[in-house]
Amino acid sequence: MRAAIAYRHRPTALHACRATVAASFGASIVLAALIAANPVVLAALLVAVCGAASLASVAREVRTAAAWTLVPLVAMTVIVNLLVSREGLTVFARLGDWAVLGQVNLTLEALVYGLVTALRIVIVVLACVLAYCTADPDELLAASRRWLPHSGLAAVLGTRMLPVLAADAARLSQAQRCRADGGATGARARLAILRATVQGALDRSLDVAAVLEMRGYGAGRRTRREHEPLSRHDIAFAAAAAAIVALALASTALASASFSVYPLIRAHFGFTALALGAATVCAALLPFLDQRGVER
Repeated sequence: MRAAIAYRHRPTALHACRATVAASFGASIVLAALIAANPVVLAALLVAVCGAASLASVAREVRTAAAWTLVPLVAMTVIVNLLVSREGLTVFARLGDWAVLGQVNLTLEALVYGLVTALRIVIVVLACVLAYCTADPDELLAASRRWLPHSGLAAVLGTRMLPVLAADAARLSQAQRCRADGGATGARARLAILRATVQGALDRSLDVAAVLEMRGYGAGRRTRREHEPLSRHDIAFAAAAAAIVALALASTALASASFSVYPLIRAHFGFTALALGAATVCAALLPFLDQRGVER
């Protein structure tokens, strides 16, 4: 059975730190993937996010997200870039004139650029799932209320409603199949499904609004929060997030780790790139070694 992609507290070091730090840790991997260009560093980020997901006990959720989204996204990214790009010089196939696309020449540079972009997409998606499954949305709501009360409430409610909407979609799909088996097909059946969906969404929105109003949301008052001191897990993962971004910036600044595709591939896969990749993996996974206090 597929794992539901939702936050559940687990006895891990990443779950033990505060939600803002856990979200920042995932965001640092996303930012590093967008900054870094060297495939060695990107591969290290992929290893880091997969290792972090395993150590945070959310590997099943990450695999579920990968199975649903990554295969079509990766294939589409590589194929579209290979057909559309005109900047590469190393042609390995000439496909002739394709009307709207014009003369289509497949180049090695376009293929490599598409693969690197696809690798970035994989890392970004997995890092977002990691942050979603390890950052407590209620704590994020409490942290964001002080500065952006309405935006924080909307964002957190949106993430918490995803499992509910997924369950609704499964039930509606099953109901639609039952109607088809019973003979109620065509526009009439689809209209009934649409009416039930809209009515359910409106009822749920009224219930949520009533509950929030009872709890004081929207009253315009700012609540005081007691600031808890940073735990060792907070400090460790915050430092890891900063180190991951710093290493990605270093990979773009150092000439010995540079990587460019167009018009010809120029890549450095030497000691510097390998060292930056190894340091990235270590920075991401070392905070998980401290297991003290993870039961809270």
